[in-house]
Amino acid sequence: MESIYLVKGLDCANCAREFEEKVNKINGVDEATMNFMSLKLIVNSSSDCTNEINEIAKNFEDGLVLRKIK
Repeated sequence: MESIYLVKGLDCANCAREFEEKVNKINGVDEATMNFMSLKLIVNSSSDCTNEINEIAKNFEDGLVLRKIK
């Protein structure tokens, strides 16, 4: 299952990489790719991981907003 999220509030490419790494550690995520330029996170997973990704976003950085677009 492919899901796409719009991620707003990341300050730098390094932060985007760290966020991507945390999402990749979620059980059930096959691959997560964060594109800092487009602010999109693409997640391929065996199930819907939106709640887990939202939890990471909430605790990652103040002002980080995540919205599922697909």
